Amino acid sequence: MNYLEIDRSDIRHFRMHTTEPVALAPGEVRLTLERFALTSNNISYALGGDFLDYWGFFPAEAGWGRLPAMGYGIVRESANPEIAVGGRYFGFFPVGNEHIVQAQLSRNGFIDAGAHREKHAMAYRAFDKVSDTEGENDNAMLIFRGLFMTSFLAEDFLREQNFFDATQVLITSASSKTSIALAHCLRTNPTMRVIGLTSDANVDFVNSVGEYHDVVAYSEIASLNPSIQTVLADMAGNPEIVAGIHTHFGESLKYSCSIGATHWDQTSHRVDFPGPKPQFFFAPSQLSKRGKEWGREELNNRLETALNTFIEGSKQWLRIEHARGADAVSDTYSQLVAGKMSPEIGNILSFS
Repeated sequence: MNYLEIDRSDIRHFRMHTTEPVALAPGEVRLTLERFALTSNNISYALGGDFLDYWGFFPAEAGWGRLPAMGYGIVRESANPEIAVGGRYFGFFPVGNEHIVQAQLSRNGFIDAGAHREKHAMAYRAFDKVSDTEGENDNAMLIFRGLFMTSFLAEDFLREQNFFDATQVLITSASSKTSIALAHCLRTNPTMRVIGLTSDANVDFVNSVGEYHDVVAYSEIASLNPSIQTVLADMAGNPEIVAGIHTHFGESLKYSCSIGATHWDQTSHRVDFPGPKPQFFFAPSQLSKRGKEWGREELNNRLETALNTFIEGSKQWLRIEHARGADAVSDTYSQLVAGKMSPEIGNILSFS
């Protein structure tokens, strides 16, 4: 079995690690990873690997972590009488060519019932049965489902708080897919203005996606009206950019929400700035809250409806690229971690 493993002390370093085949224990199933998506959202998983226990999903040797990715897997061997060979499932997999799961049957497929998974949110443990043949939106679903859930829940949290009495939301790293999805969700609020902040190089692309009311380069933040009551949704994690926004808006900045870290290599130094202390948004907490209040089925229906609408709109700007083999996986990860991937590209990969 081959896996992409990340150096937990420096996510720029990684290896392709080979392990010996193992026999299945009772109740286990062996899945071949048919294909999976890699986006900057996966880099966020690596960055939060220890803090949010993403490295706990798929244990590896000390000092290394197996990167979680959304993919489709096919059951190639089963030691679980309730799960047949040949079934195709959607879920979180380690980036590798196969995955063994201690499976427990569920209404939609099965869940990973391994002892090391008990503390993880059910959304990360579920493997949902899907059609045996490829659907029109299968690849877009791999690219967007995980990150869209974060954006959907962030918008839900802000709306629940009446946007802290603000009338506009600034979103950094506006070219990232998670930011675009958040802008899409925020646009459902007719009184809320959504402004995307991005690099000079990405201004034209961000304008082209059509999800922001305005697009502003980081170098032009001073052009924004500082008296407008504002919420910051920070996807970049760049302390100097955050400091500039806090300083510019002062008391008009009502809330500062830290969601992502696409500028992850800028996060190691501290910068002092005025205004509200940035609050980290932990999507699984909002997911659990809404699951209890709405019921799991209602929550899933709302998510699915919103995601399908977003996927349809994304077809005007998303360019899906397919690649196969361990070298392609390594190259794609290297480009993502270095921030060199064009924002319109959605990567679908497989090992064979």
